Amino acid sequence: MDLKQIAKETAKVLASYLTYQAVRTVMAQLSETNPPLAIWLNGFSSTGKIQDGEEYLRELLQVEQDLAFRIMTVREHLVEEVANSLPDLVRTGIREANMEYRRQHLERMTHASLPDSASHPELEISSEPNLDNRSS
Repeated sequence: MDLKQIAKETAKVLASYLTYQAVRTVMAQLSETNPPLAIWLNGFSSTGKIQDGEEYLRELLQVEQDLAFRIMTVREHLVEEVANSLPDLVRTGIREANMEYRRQHLERMTHASLPDSASHPELEISSEPNLDNRSS
């Protein structure tokens, strides 16, 4: 396991996601101030290019420099706002999710291993007394 490579790839995915969020933010702003440009940006972004944030920005710089700079500014602002809380959020989120998956799995295993009460009526729990076995 190459932890440096994993960290590098995680950072790339996070940068691409922040680029995506920046594009959404700019698109929302443009839909109010410049709807035709918002429509154009939506079309440009819907081609799948946005999966790689860096490539997306390179291509956008070629055709709409001001918009690319605006998205880069918003992306930088986003990372400044969320970077400090990310490690704890990710750590806590993964721990809680793992614990929940384990709990659900354990519940499935224990329910699967319990005998079916319909095929074993003697195992049924009832609050009423069993009157069939009374002595007369």
